[in-house]
Amino acid sequence: MSDMRDTMLTGSEGIKKTILHGGTGDLPKFITGTKVTFHFRTQLCDDERTVIDDSKKVGTPMEIVIGNMFKLDIWETLLSSMRIGEVAEFWCDIIHTGVYPLVSKSMRRIAEGKDPVEWQVHTCGMANMFAYHSLGYDDLDELMKEPKPLYFVLELLRVQQPSEYNRESWALSDEERLKAVPVLHGQGNKLYKQGHYEEATQKYKEAIICIKNVQTKEKAWDVPWLKLEKMANTLTLNYCQCLLRMEEYYEVIEHTTDIINQHPGVAKAFYLRGKAHKEVWNEAEARQDFSRVLDLDPGMKKSVKKELAVLNMRMEEKNQEDRDKYKGMF
Repeated sequence: MSDMRDTMLTGSEGIKKTILHGGTGDLPKFITGTKVTFHFRTQLCDDERTVIDDSKKVGTPMEIVIGNMFKLDIWETLLSSMRIGEVAEFWCDIIHTGVYPLVSKSMRRIAEGKDPVEWQVHTCGMANMFAYHSLGYDDLDELMKEPKPLYFVLELLRVQQPSEYNRESWALSDEERLKAVPVLHGQGNKLYKQGHYEEATQKYKEAIICIKNVQTKEKAWDVPWLKLEKMANTLTLNYCQCLLRMEEYYEVIEHTTDIINQHPGVAKAFYLRGKAHKEVWNEAEARQDFSRVLDLDPGMKKSVKKELAVLNMRMEEKNQEDRDKYKGMF
């Protein structure tokens, strides 16, 4: 190709750049808060140049914000050497690629529509690496066990300065995130009262993500971490109230159980889990949870009594249905 040429990135060890297609204009200004939109393809350095990930196949370009603790910070260095419209191939040694399997897992899960509360590309919780024996993808497990140099083919699409776009929660500073939490919480509550449960879950979820991003930088179980944990639990329980209305009972059981396992004194978590168990005919589990609610907060006696009355009625209806169903079988 006529405009293909090799260059070594000045001051960056273990990187070799090949421009495949020249860009236009001057080098953009990359400052903290700059939003960069680009396509990427990641390949092994084998004879087949095996493709690991390709944003064009997914159909959505990648977006990162400069200076925002993106796990694979080498991409900031690579992108800042490019012009708009440029396509370049970067060979990167293993000193830059060791964390790539974690980043790839996050991006794949988001592309698959998995819950972003569970995995965020923009968190810096490296302990996740040790939390699981497998990343859930064979090729990434292999790369995790034996880090290798990689090729990144990047196409720079757009560069926006901080004043030129509306910043989403992941693009905010920690201070901005914490300021956004009560606003999002209030918006979620308002939507819940209006009966817009799905929209409310998005507000609660965004607020939780803000908190979790900040919380990863605190020492677990220290006072600042616990304060953030309490805020996150409150929002998660609000989220679960929406899920109950949306009849997503098993997801409610999953989220409330996570809270109970970490914080067994949260009465509302037992109450909401009891309600979810009631809806899916788990009578023993529901009764156990409602009993625990009364132990933790006797003031909820009236609410629990009402739920138990509904449970009794539902179980009687189910038992009658079962009797009718099997009556003619024997």
